[in-house]
Amino acid sequence: MKNALVFLADGFEEIEALTPVDYLRRTGEITVTTVAVPSATMNDPYIVISSHSIPVITDMTFDEFKENFSKELPDLIFFPGGMPGSTNLASNGELLAYAEKCFESGKFVSAICAAPAVVLGKTNILKGKKWTCYPDMEKAVSESIKSSSQHIKDLPFVTDGTLITSRGAGTAEEFAMELVQLLCGANIKEKLRTATCQR
Repeated sequence: MKNALVFLADGFEEIEALTPVDYLRRTGEITVTTVAVPSATMNDPYIVISSHSIPVITDMTFDEFKENFSKELPDLIFFPGGMPGSTNLASNGELLAYAEKCFESGKFVSAICAAPAVVLGKTNILKGKKWTCYPDMEKAVSESIKSSSQHIKDLPFVTDGTLITSRGAGTAEEFAMELVQLLCGANIKEKLRTATCQR
C-alpha cells in the first residue's frame, strides 16, 4: 500500500480537499490519512471547519502526525486551497519544514488553488520548477522564487517531477486523477475513470 497525507486547517476548500481524498481511497491501493493542522479558531483537535462552514472529522491530530510520521515519510503529501485554510497551513513552520523534507527525499508534494503559492511559496519547493495556482494568487510568491521558477497559467494541473500543482475547485477531479496515476499507474487510473463514469 502507498501512503498519502492530506493536511487540513480551518478554512480549507471542500471540493479541493475531499475530491483527491475520495479518488485516492477509491483505488484500494493507497492509505489516505487526513491530518488536522491547528489554528487559533479550532475548538477540537480532530475537527476542521471548511471555508463554507462544513465540519470535517480528520483521522489524526497534528501531534499524532508528528509521532507517527517522524521516521517514515509518506509517498505523497497534499495541501488543499481555500482561505484562510492555506494561510493557516502556511503559518505552521513545522509543517513547512516537513514538506521540504518530503520533497528533498523524492516524495510527491502536491497542492491546489491558493496552496501552491501561499503554502509552498514559503518553502524552496517551487524553485526551478513549473507550477500553477489559482489566478492572481501567484502574487503571494516572492520575487526570488518567481524568477527561478515558471508559473503556468493555462493548464488545469502541472506536474514537474515530484511536484504536482493545480488551479482550483474546478480542476480538482483532473488533479486527483493525476495523483492516482502517479501513485498507482495508468491501469488503475483507467479503472477508476470507468468506475466513476468519466468521459
